[in-house]
Amino acid sequence: MNRPAPEDPRAARTRARLREALLAECAERPLEEVGVAALVRRAGVGRATFYVHYDGLEALAVDACADVVRDAVEALHAWRGRPDPVHAPPALAEFFASLTPHAALYRSLLAPGGGGPLGRVLHRDLRAYSLRERELAGAADAPLVASAVAATFAGVLADWLHGLLDATAADIADQVWQLLVALHASR
Repeated sequence: MNRPAPEDPRAARTRARLREALLAECAERPLEEVGVAALVRRAGVGRATFYVHYDGLEALAVDACADVVRDAVEALHAWRGRPDPVHAPPALAEFFASLTPHAALYRSLLAPGGGGPLGRVLHRDLRAYSLRERELAGAADAPLVASAVAATFAGVLADWLHGLLDATAADIADQVWQLLVALHASR
């Protein structure tokens, strides 16, 4: 039986310090203005250590924002029974509201329409979760709906963050929820 090797706790701590340092740097300036030297100084690690763990700042930024992807997937699936077709689960509105502190960083990693490095991770993870759920329900259209759900959510999220959709966090949660419920019901 092959099990993945447990992660070295020192490596996990180093990556956590680098993620925290990046978020702190990005609270002060755009990602494009963050330098590796300032980042490693803030994290208290050497430049070589940074490159042992990450290929560059974008890879670190996507890793630092990975919790956003997990939060989005969980928020979209934070309901049981029959979904309310009009009002999103409270977790979804809370998710959108939670994006404000690091919105500039998310915008730099999530292009309008849902592309970019964070958009690719969001699409991949959301599609996989949705596909698994649809297959467990025995839906013949599982791959199609899973792709549509992931693309719709990533696109709406990105466009909202970029100011292309004018709505409060609660309103955009309800609006994207209605779209997703309609996708699930259309087939």
